[in-house]
Amino acid sequence: MLRAALLASVLALPAAAQQEETLADIRQQLAVLRVEMQGLMRELNTTGGPDVSVGGSTVLDRVNAMESELQRLTQATERMSFRIERVAQDGSTRIEDLRFQLCELTTECDIASLPNPGPLGGATERADAGTGAPPAPADDAPAGGASLATGEQAEFDAAKAAFDAGDDAKAATAFETFLAAYPTGPLSEDARFYRAQAYANAGQDAEAARAYLETFSATPEGPRAPEALVGLGTALGALGQTDEACLTLSEVAVRFPDSPQVAQAQSARAGLGCA
Repeated sequence: MLRAALLASVLALPAAAQQEETLADIRQQLAVLRVEMQGLMRELNTTGGPDVSVGGSTVLDRVNAMESELQRLTQATERMSFRIERVAQDGSTRIEDLRFQLCELTTECDIASLPNPGPLGGATERADAGTGAPPAPADDAPAGGASLATGEQAEFDAAKAAFDAGDDAKAATAFETFLAAYPTGPLSEDARFYRAQAYANAGQDAEAARAYLETFSATPEGPRAPEALVGLGTALGALGQTDEACLTLSEVAVRFPDSPQVAQAQSARAGLGCA
């Protein structure tokens, strides 16, 4: 519901009349994807107490019963794993399509600069898990565990210096350039967030809403996620999307109840007159 509401609110910005059919298609695809994911979650939840029988008149009978039950559970696990993989692949493909459609409907959006959120569920993590050991870090890996490309830190620092100096237009452009070059680097989350703030400080609310949404979508559980939701809700409020703004701001306390941004979200909701 949240992702559908956020995308719908951003897509509700002024557009040509011939785009209405495309907007409806996007909303419909989001709704279908959400229903499928909810169905999968229901299947993963237990529906009752365990029903495992290992009875038998002899030890051999009980061993055979245990082996039979183990085989059944293994087959059920393999079937569920296959289904999860299919849903993850299909969901990732649909999200990628929606990201491109959203970019096409947003002014001044460069498709090449869109961040890549990766497959649903983290396919890389599953592949690493199969080896029984975590991937070895690179020799030049920083304290956070991820390595920096040559010049990455310097470009980020230059963009951040412009942001700190209050040159928001220059900072927004610099962070856009940085993300085009390093869309999935260890500094990308901060770069997306500062880009959104630069747009917000410059009064470019539509661009800020898009940038905050990209920040949250790329790392919905990341350290910048609560701030991104507050920023997105505030930007939507400035655009006159009050209902969507109130919904977005209310999600901060739901998703991140211990975050200091909860107070900011509540203050913003009060300012918008949310119920």
